[in-house]
Amino acid sequence: MSTTNNNIPATAIAPAAPASASAAWLVDLVLLGALWGASFLFMRIGAAEFGALPAAAVRVAIASLFLLPIALLRGQGPTIAKHWKASFAVGVFNSGLPFALFCFALLSINSGLAAVLNATTPMFGALVAWAWFRERPAGSRIVGLVIGFAGVAMLASRSAGVHAGATGHAALWAVLACLGACLCYGISASATRRHLGGVPALTTATGSQIGATLFLAIPAFMLWPTQMPSLRAWLALLALGVACTGIAYILFFRLLVRAGPARALTVTFLVPVFALFYGAVFLDEHITQWMLICAAVIVCGVALSTGVVKFGWPRKAAA
Repeated sequence: MSTTNNNIPATAIAPAAPASASAAWLVDLVLLGALWGASFLFMRIGAAEFGALPAAAVRVAIASLFLLPIALLRGQGPTIAKHWKASFAVGVFNSGLPFALFCFALLSINSGLAAVLNATTPMFGALVAWAWFRERPAGSRIVGLVIGFAGVAMLASRSAGVHAGATGHAALWAVLACLGACLCYGISASATRRHLGGVPALTTATGSQIGATLFLAIPAFMLWPTQMPSLRAWLALLALGVACTGIAYILFFRLLVRAGPARALTVTFLVPVFALFYGAVFLDEHITQWMLICAAVIVCGVALSTGVVKFGWPRKAAA
């Protein structure tokens, strides 16, 4: 399946939810949207003092320390060891690169804008699956891709959501970094499908976080800030690693079982809502009408491109 959160993780294809699944999945869906929406808030706080690469490295290291004991307690240690090469490699695209790219972007743009751009992840997932597995999207999905990327172009055409001191070039690079992160998520989804199909999701998650930690360790050490970051920055990354990564992974896996992949994918629509709210309340970020319009266009594109919303093509009447 394709992924979204900053963050929807690339996981093995989950079985469809049983018909008896209760509405409890809605609670998981809202909680997951709230956690992944908060990740942009915490990334902006942490990256401001740690820098992009160190902040991303600390995040995945904390997530690894959180997930590994859970995986071991569930007896998945041998499975992690068996699939370590594939899961470590997936971790580079699933966490290492995208987390660093988002942290870099948040040095110039607001958390709400980054979250809106992150909503394009399922569209990149569809494009990568098209290129990798020859799964050509048809009908409304192609229309959705066009609408979604049009919304991104609209959003990038103005300076809404850009930090006061950031230049136009910095803002452009930030937008490109967000889109690059979304492309990484799309690649990791297809790579997981190809090389880790059938592997327990918790195994993939834990191995990918360890792989991302190893990938970022040396660059983070070389770029570690000369001045010790504040307690506020440390707490932000702690919350980011434990709540927005570790706990969020567990919620996502449970959501896949309770509701199925199609419903789980709708968390994409909640993440920007929470991120915009958190940014406005806690960081005094200004939400413009243009940002909301572009967000609506992007969400419509995602809904169509992922098949959450469909429309039929008119058929010619029989002669």
